[in-house]
Amino acid sequence: MAKGLLMFYGTECVHCHEMFPLVEKLEKELKVKVKKVEVWHNIKNLDTMRKVDKGVCTAVPFLFNEKTGDSICGAVTYPILKKWAKGK
Repeated sequence: MAKGLLMFYGTECVHCHEMFPLVEKLEKELKVKVKKVEVWHNIKNLDTMRKVDKGVCTAVPFLFNEKTGDSICGAVTYPILKKWAKGK
Protein backbone atom coordinates (compact mmCIF):
# COMPACT_ATOMS: atom_id res chain seq x y z
CA MET A 1 0.00 0.00 0.00
CA ALA A 2 1.39 3.38 -0.99
CA LYS A 3 2.19 5.79 1.79
CA GLY A 4 0.16 8.95 1.69
CA LEU A 5 -1.24 11.98 3.42
CA LEU A 6 -3.82 11.60 6.18
CA MET A 7 -6.13 14.13 7.79
CA PHE A 8 -7.78 13.01 11.00
CA TYR A 9 -10.83 15.14 11.78
CA GLY A 10 -14.00 15.37 13.83
CA THR A 11 -17.36 15.87 12.13
CA GLU A 12 -18.33 18.84 14.29
CA CYS A 13 -14.79 20.27 14.62
CA VAL A 14 -14.75 23.94 13.59
CA HIS A 15 -10.98 23.97 13.02
CA CYS A 16 -11.24 20.88 10.83
CA HIS A 17 -13.83 22.60 8.67
CA GLU A 18 -11.47 25.59 8.36
CA MET A 19 -8.82 23.22 6.98
CA PHE A 20 -11.00 21.42 4.41
CA PRO A 21 -10.80 24.18 1.74
CA LEU A 22 -7.02 24.36 2.17
CA VAL A 23 -6.72 20.58 1.84
CA GLU A 24 -8.86 20.66 -1.32
CA LYS A 25 -6.65 23.43 -2.77
CA LEU A 26 -3.59 21.35 -1.91
CA GLU A 27 -5.01 18.27 -3.63
CA LYS A 28 -5.71 20.23 -6.81
CA GLU A 29 -2.46 22.18 -6.85
CA LEU A 30 -0.10 19.30 -6.05
CA LYS A 31 -2.24 16.57 -7.60
CA VAL A 32 -2.18 14.55 -4.39
CA LYS A 33 -4.86 12.82 -2.36
CA VAL A 34 -5.34 13.49 1.34
CA LYS A 35 -7.24 10.65 2.97
CA LYS A 36 -9.74 12.13 5.43
CA VAL A 37 -10.34 9.97 8.51
CA GLU A 38 -13.20 10.84 10.90
CA VAL A 39 -12.30 10.07 14.53
CA TRP A 40 -15.04 11.56 16.74
CA HIS A 41 -17.65 8.99 15.74
CA ASN A 42 -15.44 6.04 14.76
CA ILE A 43 -13.42 4.35 17.51
CA LYS A 44 -11.41 2.26 15.02
CA ASN A 45 -10.27 5.44 13.26
CA LEU A 46 -9.48 7.04 16.63
CA ASP A 47 -7.31 4.05 17.51
CA THR A 48 -5.49 4.47 14.19
CA MET A 49 -4.90 8.15 14.93
CA ARG A 50 -3.55 7.33 18.38
CA LYS A 51 -1.10 4.82 16.90
CA VAL A 52 0.11 7.34 14.32
CA ASP A 53 0.07 10.32 16.69
CA LYS A 54 2.00 8.60 19.52
CA GLY A 55 0.64 11.15 22.01
CA VAL A 56 2.10 14.19 20.26
CA CYS A 57 -1.15 15.94 19.36
CA THR A 58 -4.23 14.19 20.80
CA ALA A 59 -6.54 16.68 19.02
CA VAL A 60 -7.95 17.35 15.58
CA PRO A 61 -7.27 18.37 12.95
CA PHE A 62 -4.23 16.13 12.94
CA LEU A 63 -2.43 15.66 9.65
CA PHE A 64 0.15 12.93 9.09
CA ASN A 65 2.52 12.37 6.18
CA GLU A 66 3.10 8.61 6.07
CA LYS A 67 6.10 8.99 3.77
CA THR A 68 8.08 11.42 5.94
CA GLY A 69 6.55 10.78 9.38
CA ASP A 70 5.91 14.52 9.76
CA SER A 71 2.69 15.74 11.32
CA ILE A 72 0.67 18.89 11.84
CA CYS A 73 -1.38 19.44 14.97
CA GLY A 74 -4.20 21.95 14.57
CA ALA A 75 -5.21 24.39 11.87
CA VAL A 76 -2.37 25.97 9.89
CA THR A 77 -1.86 28.32 6.96
CA TYR A 78 -1.72 27.08 3.39
CA PRO A 79 2.07 27.61 3.00
CA ILE A 80 2.70 25.41 6.06
CA LEU A 81 0.28 22.76 4.79
CA LYS A 82 1.95 22.75 1.37
CA LYS A 83 5.44 22.46 2.85
CA TRP A 84 4.27 19.51 5.00
CA ALA A 85 2.68 17.75 1.99
CA LYS A 86 5.89 18.15 -0.03
CA GLY A 87 7.93 16.70 2.84
CA LYS A 88 9.97 19.84 3.41
